[in-house]
Amino acid sequence: MDEQQRREGGGGFAWSQRAGRAARNRWLPQGRRGPMPWIIAIMMFLSTLAGGAGLALSNALERMHGELAGGQTAQIVEADAARRADQVRRVAAMLRADKAVRMVRIIPEEALAAQLEPWIGADAGADDLPIPALIDFELAPGTTPATLKAIAMRAKAMAPSVRIDSHELYLGPVERLMRLLMWLAAGVMALMILTTGAVVTIAARSAHTTHRGTIDIMHLLGATDVQIARLFQRRMALDALFGGALGLGAASVLLWLAGRFIAATDAELTQMIALPWRLAVLLPLIPIFGTLLAMLTARITVRHALERAL
Repeated sequence: MDEQQRREGGGGFAWSQRAGRAARNRWLPQGRRGPMPWIIAIMMFLSTLAGGAGLALSNALERMHGELAGGQTAQIVEADAARRADQVRRVAAMLRADKAVRMVRIIPEEALAAQLEPWIGADAGADDLPIPALIDFELAPGTTPATLKAIAMRAKAMAPSVRIDSHELYLGPVERLMRLLMWLAAGVMALMILTTGAVVTIAARSAHTTHRGTIDIMHLLGATDVQIARLFQRRMALDALFGGALGLGAASVLLWLAGRFIAATDAELTQMIALPWRLAVLLPLIPIFGTLLAMLTARITVRHALERAL
């Protein structure tokens, strides 16, 4: 008799567990129902776009410092072609002999004429229209302003019309703009992630209110608050994974197309903004973080709602 009661009791407990699982499965809809996955997809799309833009700008700033730091241009303005050529040769030789200079390149007149041709026509390289000679050179790391001043004085002695300009002087405003845009992109990404958390909070509260009757039945069947909160967490995780994957895919396609257009430009500064693969592989971390945030937010929200309902 006792053995039969134990079997019946065990059967009742097993039935209770099966009924609880069935109730949970009925409450947990299959497929993408409701607007939540699509809202998360939009949020993750915008977050990934902002993150990709921020990483591209960060890479551009790094390359700008690496390639243009210490860059200088010596401009020699001399009407007489023979004298100009002699001054260019002497200044270039002086720069190559200086230990503080690690690279010297004389810009060919043909290249300068080709750049001026769209504005002044095919006569850009004519003898009666002299073009200033340009010498690009790069200073070694750690070169002091006093050393650069000494180089400028020696160049002035060889070519009285020479003027040395720093690349950083002209690119300073561009660098500040790019840095501002980078932090703006980071702010937009953070704002989108916080908004995702707020939307998940509202959705979890609404779902708790809508399914209050089902939750009461689950309590009667023996479900704990932790199990119910885990159910909400699972539902939100599935929605966030779907939305995150969709948003990441759409943003990746758009960033790839933007990279193709950027690569097609001839401007060196514009090409620096391209997003390299070593940074692009970090983009999936954004929807992963968004999914974890959605799960944690749903769990905490439902737990608090269940505690207040007691």
